[in-house]
Amino acid sequence: MSKTIAIAGLGWLGKPFALHLQNLGYRVKGSATSLEKATVLQKSGFDAYHLEISESGVSGSPKAFLENVDYLVIMIPPGLRRNTGANYVLKMTHLLTEIEKSKVRKVILVSSTSVYDDAQGKVTERSLPKPAGAAGKQLLDVEQLFFTSEKIKTSIIRFGGLFGGSRQPTRYLAGRDNLIDGNAPVNLIHRSDCIGILTEIIKQDAFGHIFNAVTPQHPTKSDYYTKKAVQLGLVPPSFAKEENDEVFKQVDSELLELVLKYNFKHSLT
Repeated sequence: MSKTIAIAGLGWLGKPFALHLQNLGYRVKGSATSLEKATVLQKSGFDAYHLEISESGVSGSPKAFLENVDYLVIMIPPGLRRNTGANYVLKMTHLLTEIEKSKVRKVILVSSTSVYDDAQGKVTERSLPKPAGAAGKQLLDVEQLFFTSEKIKTSIIRFGGLFGGSRQPTRYLAGRDNLIDGNAPVNLIHRSDCIGILTEIIKQDAFGHIFNAVTPQHPTKSDYYTKKAVQLGLVPPSFAKEENDEVFKQVDSELLELVLKYNFKHSLT
């Protein structure tokens, strides 16, 4: 009997991940933030449910969405970059309450490498996150909320900057002048590797871990985005001169290899 996987957030990553899992023979459920979006997804062949999470609670069909689910993958954007003052921790506390009321026992929580501060320099999963900003602190609080729950077993995956498909960060930088942090290493990951890593956690039943998920190569921003712009036929960006002794964040993973034996599909060099 095939396992059922629920994906909270059928977006840029969630939709292709759902299709990949279906091709592997899993039964897949997905959620959208409105009934209208869920209906559109249903017409496209997805088993989609309305699930909206706010600071006042969870609306839509959380019970039906979580029913008969073996694995839950949460990839709900926190929306913290827009400085709206959103209380992401409160929102996710409401979601966790719904999960703990259900029979779901294994969860993958998609987080971000922004739990590490730039001043920490090179970090791995063994490094204690020390976020300086409010967004990073909220992300870390939510991680702890799920990781310490006594009713579920959670693996947390901290993705670096996401790219692939229509999401090409080079296009936003092309032709711009005097950009900062040209000596900073890039911490990126392609969507196909995101899907591959998420799939391996499920296949190997690798729960109770925290994974950094960033492509192992770390060219400087100046080198990488200049090279990519040329490859895409765009005007390369230019970067301001900087001091050589600046400390920049570089996120590496030890556990992807040790636990999952994962080999990256995409290289940045």
